[in-house]
Amino acid sequence: IELYDGSIGSGFLYNEKGDVVTNAHVVAGEDEVLVVTADSNELTGKVIGISQDIDIALVRVDGLKDKQPLKVLEDKKVEIGDEVLALGSPLGLDQTVTTGIISGLDRDFELGPYRYEGVYQISAPIAPGNSGGPLVLQETGEVIGINSAGADIGVIGFSIPMSNVVHILDQWSDSPMLGGSHTDYENLNRSDIEAEMEAIYVFDYFYSSINVRDYVTAYSLLGSNWQSNLSYEDFQEGYVHTYSVSIDDRNAYINGDKIQVTAIITAEETNSGHITISKYKVNYTLGYENDQLKILSGKGEKLN
Repeated sequence: IELYDGSIGSGFLYNEKGDVVTNAHVVAGEDEVLVVTADSNELTGKVIGISQDIDIALVRVDGLKDKQPLKVLEDKKVEIGDEVLALGSPLGLDQTVTTGIISGLDRDFELGPYRYEGVYQISAPIAPGNSGGPLVLQETGEVIGINSAGADIGVIGFSIPMSNVVHILDQWSDSPMLGGSHTDYENLNRSDIEAEMEAIYVFDYFYSSINVRDYVTAYSLLGSNWQSNLSYEDFQEGYVHTYSVSIDDRNAYINGDKIQVTAIITAEETNSGHITISKYKVNYTLGYENDQLKILSGKGEKLN
C-alpha cells in the first residue's frame, strides 16, 4: 500500500469483496491509497474503515473483487514457540518474508495514539513498510495476526491477533465508514458531518450514563415513540445486570433523514453473582425531535 506522499506499508486480501487489511497508521488521514499487488498491478483503494484506538484499517479495492483471499484463523489457538512467517515490504523491499516464532502472548502497550492489547510478541523483525502485513502460521498458512510494530533494540516484533479484530473488520465491510455506499464524504456538507459527530456523541453519552447507573438520563435520550412502547421501569430492568459497557469501535453515517450508528461493544454483565463478558454488534437509528437528536430505535446481536 503506497500513499501519494510516497510512504508505504503492507496489507493482505481479507475477503472476496476486495477488502484489504492494513494498519491504521499506514493509511491515517487518507481517503484513497495506491495498492500494488504481488504481480505489480497498481490499483486504487478506498479506506472504508479505520480505528482511532486500535491500529487497524480496511481498504476496499474494487480491482481485487472476487479474488481468493488469505485464509484467516479467527479462533485464538496460538502458543509460544509456534513458527510464523511475517510477510510485507520492509524498507520498500517488496514480497519479503521473515521467519520467527511466537515469543510472547498477551502483550499490552501504547504507541500513541493507538492501544495494543493482547498482542503477539514475535521474533520475526518488523521494519518500516512491514506494517499491516499478515503474520502467517507456518504449519497451516493461516493468517493469525497483523504485523504492527517493532522494537528499536533487538529482533522483536508485535502483531495484532486476528481473533481480536475480525468482528470490527466484518462490521466495516458490511457498513463502510468511508467511500462506501452509505457515505461519500466528498459530497457531504458540513451540516452532515456535524450531524454524524453529534450522533456519535449521543451514542457515547447513552452508554456513559448506563455505566454510572444514570438510567434517567439514558432513558431521556430515547425517542418519544420508543419511550411510548417501553416504560422507564422496563428500560431500567433491562440494564440492571449490566456492570459496565465499553465501546470497541463505532461509526455513523447519513441514511436519508436519519443517522445510523453501528458499533461493537463489550458488556460486563452479572449473572448469579458472577461477571460474564460478552461482545455485541449494535445498530441504532437516530433522528431529530423538536431539534433534539434522539435514539429512535436500536437492536443488538450477540457475537460469538
